[in-house]
Amino acid sequence: MSSLSRELVFLILQFLEEEKFKEAVHRLEQESGFFFNMKYFEEKALLGEWDEVEKYLSGFTKVDENRYSMKIFFEVRKQKYLEALDGQDRAKAVEILVKDLKVFSTFNEELYKEITHLLTLDNFRENEQLSKYGDTKSARSIMLVELKKLIEANPLFREKLVFPTLKASRLRTLINQSLNWQHQLCKNPRPNPDIKTLFMDHSCSPPNGARASTPVTLPVAALTKPLTYAPLGAHGGPFPPAAAAAAANANALAGWMSNANPSLSMQSAPVAASPMPVQLGQVSSLKHPRTPSTGLGMIDYQSSDHEQLMKRLRTAQSVDEVSYPPQHASWSLDDLPRSVACSLRQGSTVMSMDFHPSHHTLLAVGCNNGEVTLWEVGLRERLVSKPFKVWEMAACSVPFQGAIAKDPSMSITRVSWSPDGNLIGVAFKKHLVHLYAYHGSNDLRQHLEIDAHSGGVNDLAFSHPNKQLCVVTCGDDKLIKVWDLNGRKLFHFEGHEAPVYSVCPHQKENIQFIFSTAVDGKIKAWLYDNVGSRVDYDAPGQYCTTMLYSDDGNRLFSCGTSKDGDSFLVEWNESEGAIKRTYSGFRKKSTGIAQFDTTRNHFLAVGEDSQIKFWDMDNTNVLTSTEADGGLPSIPRLRFNKEGNLLVVTTADNGFKVLANADGLRSLRAIESRSYEASRTPIEMKVSTSAMVPNINPAINKVDRMDASSPARPIQILNGVDPLARSVEKRRLLDDASDKSKRWELAEIVDPVHCRVAMMPDSKDPANKVARLLYTNSGAGILALGSNGVQKLWKWRSNDENPSGKATASVVPQHWQPNSGLLMTNDVPENCEEAVPCIALSKNDSYVMSACGGKVSLFNMMTFKVMTTFMSPPPASTFLAFHPLDNNIIAIGTQDSSIHIYNVRVDEVKSKLKGHQKHITGLAFSVNLKIMVSSGADAQLCFWNMDTWDKRKSLTIQLPAGKAPIGDTQVQFYSDQTRLLVCHESQLALYDAAKAECIRQWMPQDVLPAPITCAAYSPNSQLVYAGFTDGNIGVFDADSLKLRCRIAMSVYLAQASPSSQTVYPLALTAHLQEPYQFAVGLSDGSVKVIEPSDAEGKWGVTVPVDNGAQNGWTATSSSNNPAS
Repeated sequence: MSSLSRELVFLILQFLEEEKFKEAVHRLEQESGFFFNMKYFEEKALLGEWDEVEKYLSGFTKVDENRYSMKIFFEVRKQKYLEALDGQDRAKAVEILVKDLKVFSTFNEELYKEITHLLTLDNFRENEQLSKYGDTKSARSIMLVELKKLIEANPLFREKLVFPTLKASRLRTLINQSLNWQHQLCKNPRPNPDIKTLFMDHSCSPPNGARASTPVTLPVAALTKPLTYAPLGAHGGPFPPAAAAAAANANALAGWMSNANPSLSMQSAPVAASPMPVQLGQVSSLKHPRTPSTGLGMIDYQSSDHEQLMKRLRTAQSVDEVSYPPQHASWSLDDLPRSVACSLRQGSTVMSMDFHPSHHTLLAVGCNNGEVTLWEVGLRERLVSKPFKVWEMAACSVPFQGAIAKDPSMSITRVSWSPDGNLIGVAFKKHLVHLYAYHGSNDLRQHLEIDAHSGGVNDLAFSHPNKQLCVVTCGDDKLIKVWDLNGRKLFHFEGHEAPVYSVCPHQKENIQFIFSTAVDGKIKAWLYDNVGSRVDYDAPGQYCTTMLYSDDGNRLFSCGTSKDGDSFLVEWNESEGAIKRTYSGFRKKSTGIAQFDTTRNHFLAVGEDSQIKFWDMDNTNVLTSTEADGGLPSIPRLRFNKEGNLLVVTTADNGFKVLANADGLRSLRAIESRSYEASRTPIEMKVSTSAMVPNINPAINKVDRMDASSPARPIQILNGVDPLARSVEKRRLLDDASDKSKRWELAEIVDPVHCRVAMMPDSKDPANKVARLLYTNSGAGILALGSNGVQKLWKWRSNDENPSGKATASVVPQHWQPNSGLLMTNDVPENCEEAVPCIALSKNDSYVMSACGGKVSLFNMMTFKVMTTFMSPPPASTFLAFHPLDNNIIAIGTQDSSIHIYNVRVDEVKSKLKGHQKHITGLAFSVNLKIMVSSGADAQLCFWNMDTWDKRKSLTIQLPAGKAPIGDTQVQFYSDQTRLLVCHESQLALYDAAKAECIRQWMPQDVLPAPITCAAYSPNSQLVYAGFTDGNIGVFDADSLKLRCRIAMSVYLAQASPSSQTVYPLALTAHLQEPYQFAVGLSDGSVKVIEPSDAEGKWGVTVPVDNGAQNGWTATSSSNNPAS
C-alpha cells in the first residue's frame, strides 16, 4: 500500500474515533495492521477476552513469526490456561493445552511437559515458579507488563505503536478545502452555497443568470497558520543582550500581542491564501460547531536547533491536537494514597507544604503565624521549628518596617524545596522571602533574607536560568522578580495589571521561561530577557489560578476558582495555546481558592468540598474521592511526595494528615520500626584496643563507642582548600562547644549479638571468590557472580517465619536452581586470571547479563538458560549496565578502556566511547541530568551525554599526595540523580555530577585505616556502606560522609580464618527497600546478609553538626557559612 493510502487509513481511523464508531476503529486497526492500539489491547486482556486479544494480535503478527511473537502468544495462552485451572475447569484447561499450547511443544518440549504436569496438581501454586501467583486480576496486570515489553521490542510492531499527531477533524478539513476549491471554480459561485452531497463535485447554478458578487471563504478549520513567528533565542541562549532581543522581537511582539482576547479574534483572523478575494463565512457542510477556546501562548519548537521559543497563536478558533488514543501503563485506584497513615498536630493553621525532593518522608510546613517546621512523617516527629523573626531589620525597606510595626503578625504564603533539596524558600504575606539552608537531620540555618515585594509575596519557586539556581517570586505589587542566591535581583518583569497570584517556571530543551497568573485571571509568559510578556490571555474563571506541569514536564495543567466560587481544573494544549480538556466534578460554589497537585504523570488531586478529589489525567470525570476520615477544611491544601506514594492534606484543627498507598505504608512502617532511639539508652563504653585489631576475639560481649572528637571525619573540598588544615584554636573551640552538651559517640559493633547475620548456603568456596553481588529488584533474592564465572541465586520464600518473602538475616534463604539443575555459567577463557567478572540485572528480574573474560551471556533467571551471547573478546567486557530507559540498550565497559553502547535488539554497537586510559570499572546513569558517568582503573571519571554520547568532561579523582592515578574506581548515583558516590581504595568521595565537582571526601584513617574495597548507597541514600581490606565495614552518613558506625569482622565471622590471610569484603550491595540491610561477598567465597538486631534498630545514630562544620551536602562554598 502506498504511503498516501496508508495516511488515508489513519485519517479514517481518526474520523471513526471522533464519531464514536468504536468497533469499526479496532477492526480497521487490525485489518490494516498500521496501528496497534495498546490501550484497547490492555482493556481486552484485563477483561480476559482472550479470543478478541488473539484476533487483534493476528492482524499484526503470527505465532511463529519471530521469538517475540511466540513469547507474546505463549503468555496469553498460558494465562488463559492458568485461569481455567484456577477455576477448577479441567475440561477447558485440557482443551487449551491441546489446541493452544501444543504448538509450543516443538520449540520447548520440556516446558510443555511442565505445563501439562500442572493438571495433576490440586493447586498449580504448588509449583515453585507459580507459588506467587495471586488472583486473576493481579496476574493479568503482571502479564500485561511483560506483554507490553515484548510488543515494544518486537520489530514487527516498530512504528505501529504511536498514532501520528493530527489536527482534530483532519479528514473533514481536507474535504472542506476540496469543496472550497470546487466552489472557487464555479462559474456562478453563490455567497452561501448549500452543499448536500459529497458523491458529486460541487457546482453552483446562478439565480436568474446573475453572477454572485462574492465567493465563499475557506472554513476556519482550513485557515493556514500565520507566518509571523517570534524569532526569540536567535542570539544563541535564553539570556539575550537587551539590544539584540529588542531587534529580534520588534515586529514579532506585535503579532503576539495583537489579540488580548482570543474570543474576539474572529474579527481579524488571517485567511488562507486564495487567488480570489474572500470574506468571513463558512461552508456549512461537514463542520462541527466549535466554541472558541481561551487561548494561551505556549511553547513550540519549530527550528532544528530549538532556538525558536513560541509559535504565534492562531487568532482564529483553536483546533486541538488529537490525543487519540492515549497510551499509558496500567493503573488502579490502589496506586492512589488514600489510606490515612497518621494525623499530626501543627498547632497553627497550615498554609503551605512541600516534600523534600529525595528524602520522601521529609516535609516542610509553613503556617499562618510565620513558623517553618520540618517533619519526619515516617517517625511522626517534628525535627525543627523556626518561628518568624526579621533577621536584619536595618536592611529592610522603610515601608516594611512601618508595616511590621503597625501589625507584627506574619503569615506564610508558600514553602518550597529547591530541586537539590539543599534550600527551603519561604514567602511571607508582607514583603519578605527567607531562604534556609538544610544540612541534614534537624540542621536548618538562615541563608538569605530578601525584602522582595511591596505588600505580600504571593508565590515562590526555584528555577535554573543559565544553569544557575535562582528564586522566582511574585507579589501584590504586580511584579515578578528573579533573584540569585546572594539576594541580587537578576530580572524584573512587569506587565500585569493586578497582584500576581502564582508563578510556574519551566524548561523545554534549552529554553527557560516562566508562566505567571494574576488575580484578574490574566496569564502571561516570560523569557529571562526583560523584554516583556509574550502572551496575555484569560484563565478559566478569570480569577486566582495556579499552574503546574506533570512530573515529566510534558503536560500543563491549571486549577483555580472564580470570584463566584466556581472551580476549574483544565489541561492546556501547549502547541496550540488552547484548553485541551476541562475536568468536571466540582461543587457549584466554593468558599476559597481550590488547591491541586499532580503525581506519577497520571493523576490529579484537588482539595475541595472538605475532601480530596482525584482524576485520571486522560479522563475528565472524577476518578474517586476521599474525606480522609473527616476533619478536613472546606478547601484543604494538599501535596504529594515525589514518589506519589504519600499525600499530605491540611485539617481543620490546625494540623495535617498523611495519606498513603500500600507502598507508602510499607515505607512508613520501615522507618518507624527502625526508630528505637527515644526508647532505649545507648551503651557507653570506651574503645578497646582490641576493637582496632582485624582478628578480634569473638568472646568480646559489648558494643564499643568512640568519642566524637575522633578525626574519622570527611575532608570537605571547598574551592580546592583542605579545611582539615585548621588551627589548633579552632579545634579547641569546637571541642569546648561539644563539651557543653552530651557527646556524640561513634558506634563500634564487635559482638555478633548486636547484629543479625545470615550466611547463604553453599556459598563458601575459597577458590571461587565473590566478584560481584546484587540484590534482585524485588528484594527477595541475592545474586552472586564468582571469579570462576558461575552465578548463584538465593531466594527467600514467603512463610510464617517470613511473611513478606523479602530478604532478611532472620531467615536463611534457599540456594535456588531450576529443576533441570542448570548452572548460570559464563564463557570463561583458559587464562582467566586477568578476567574481570561483571554483571547487570534487568529491572523486572527476568534476565541477568554477565561476563567473565569471554562473551557476554544473557541468562533467563527462571530457567538459567543462555538466551543469547554477544561481544566476543577482544576486548573483554569489564563492566555492564542496562540503559535506564531502554532495556535493549546496554553500556559495556571493556578491557581496552573503551565503552560500547550496544543495541541487543539489532545486535549492533551503536557508539564506541573513548576517554579512559585503563579498563572500565564502573558505569552509572542519571536520567535527570541525561548523563552517563564512567570510571576506570585509571582513577578517572568521564561524563557522557546520554543523547549524543559525546564526552562532556573528564577528571581524575583527587588522590592523596604521592598516590599514582591507578586503582579500580566505582560510581553510584544518589537517589536525587545529581550527587555521585565515588569509591576508590584511597577514599570515598561525593561529587556534584551537574558541575562535575568533588564536594566531600573521606580517606581511610583512625579506626578504619585500611584500603577500601567496595561501597554502596542504602536505598534511601542516607547511608553509605563500605568494606575494607582488614575485614571492617564502615557505615557513613551519606550527606556528610562522616563515620557513624564500625562493624568489626568478628560480627560476621564465627571464628578467625585458619589461614594467615584476613577474610574481608570483596563485594557489597545494599537492599533496595530496607535501609539498614546489606550483603557482603567475602574473600573466602561466602555471602552474608547483615542487619542490626531488633534491640539496636539501626547502625549508630545520626552524626550531629559540629558548631558550623558542615554535616550536610553543599554545592558551593557560598553556603558553608549561614547568614548570621
